[in-house]
Amino acid sequence: MPGHYIIKQSNAAQPYHFVLRADNNHVILTSENYASKQGALKGIASCQINSPDDGRYQRKQSTAAQPYSFVLKAGNGEIIGRSENYTTEASRETGIASVKVNGPTSDIRDETT
Repeated sequence: MPGHYIIKQSNAAQPYHFVLRADNNHVILTSENYASKQGALKGIASCQINSPDDGRYQRKQSTAAQPYSFVLKAGNGEIIGRSENYTTEASRETGIASVKVNGPTSDIRDETT
């Protein structure tokens, strides 16, 4: 079974965001926050389009205990979503590969109220 998106809502000023889950149900990408559900849906559409393109990933490294991460960017340079932190470059690349495979899915689940 392929991955899926989940739209979520919080009490924040911009309460909507989405996560992309892999087929094993692990969260592999968390979006930026949006003011509306429609904004989150547009973010998902951008993720579906941009996720297969390796050039849309910005690989990051820090001095943290788990120093490797990535962000997925749209064609206009805006951040679509962020990964978790990884302990190795290889595990980060596995995360990117998973987003490339699961990102194009049309399975969108709405958990908003």
